[in-house]
Amino acid sequence: MALIIIVAVAFAVVLVLGTGVGVATRRRSRTGGRPAHERRPAPPAEAPLGPAEAPVATEPASAAEAVAAAQATADAGAGAAVEELRAHEAGEGGTEPATLERPVLRDRLGKARRLLGGYLDGIRGRAVDDATFDELEEALLLADAGLATTTKVLDDLRAKVRSGEIEKAPEALLAALRADLEATFSGDSPELALGEGEGPTVWLFVGVNGVGKTTTIGKVAARERDAGKRVVLAAGDTFRAAAGEQLETWAERSGASLVRGAEGADPSSVIFDAVAHAAARHADLVLADTAGRLHTKVNLMEELRKVRRIAERPPGQLTEVLLVLDATTGQNGLVQAKQFTEAVGVTGVVLTKLDGTAKGGVVLAIRSELGLPIKLVGLGESVADLVEFDPAEFVAALFG
Repeated sequence: MALIIIVAVAFAVVLVLGTGVGVATRRRSRTGGRPAHERRPAPPAEAPLGPAEAPVATEPASAAEAVAAAQATADAGAGAAVEELRAHEAGEGGTEPATLERPVLRDRLGKARRLLGGYLDGIRGRAVDDATFDELEEALLLADAGLATTTKVLDDLRAKVRSGEIEKAPEALLAALRADLEATFSGDSPELALGEGEGPTVWLFVGVNGVGKTTTIGKVAARERDAGKRVVLAAGDTFRAAAGEQLETWAERSGASLVRGAEGADPSSVIFDAVAHAAARHADLVLADTAGRLHTKVNLMEELRKVRRIAERPPGQLTEVLLVLDATTGQNGLVQAKQFTEAVGVTGVVLTKLDGTAKGGVVLAIRSELGLPIKLVGLGESVADLVEFDPAEFVAALFG
């Protein structure tokens, strides 16, 4: 009997030990066989809310208070988005404050100024004669002022020299040239017009692909949001791959709303929906992107005419049709301006990449030959580098 009891106890001990070994083996397999000191500790349990952290019930606000609070929240979010964009432009992580000061035109027009400046310095050193006018003609043509504009300006100067209205001296001649160039922009205003009645203002942006049209819209959106306006972006360029995504990024950065359609959708329907969206939410401004390329030029211009008709319908108030041109294309930009003006009635020009070209004279050609005011010029990559055009500052920058 004692033997039976001893055997039973031994069997129980072996069974218990075997179970412990199996549990330990399974634990090692789950932890990768790592020693206890290398294993990750379990996360501590979250502490329950204390009395001071418990949510506080509040009385429901009135409808007017709720709307005001919602608008304040939206405006604060938009302001934060603009600041985030500025911080992004300052560098990775925004560790340095962004430069928000308006850039100095003279500092950004180095290429154009150097081209013209070489000729002007040569003229200052000698008497005024026929060779002087030949050199001025060459300088203006190389700067892409265009033959018509150059001829008009120099014929006026010759007449004034012959009549004795200006002295036959280099400095007097250059001062008269500077005054004539400034007079080319007489009466122009860089301000973008806003609607006066009810309904959102619509600014339509047109231009061929690659000129910086979508980026320009994004920069204008950031600037207008920073000025306190409620802005809606309309992704009407449905034919270019990634145009909608690019505008969506700008909408997020600037705090604007975005209305977009499917790739290849009717651009006019996108503009229509954007205006309706803006009107329903009492937004101030709709910035509408448009296609820059279709299968043929005829199709493009017909599509843009249709888009303009939709943008003009109430409740929208179309006040600006802005042609975006790349300054580095020179006289090719003048050809584009003629085509778009005939098709959709351009009200002003946004000239991008003016800092990267010696062909700054195209500004003169656009204004003189087409009668189109220059509204904005791009002098760099940041939002602050898209500035209102100042004719006097522009001409002064060319003269050094």
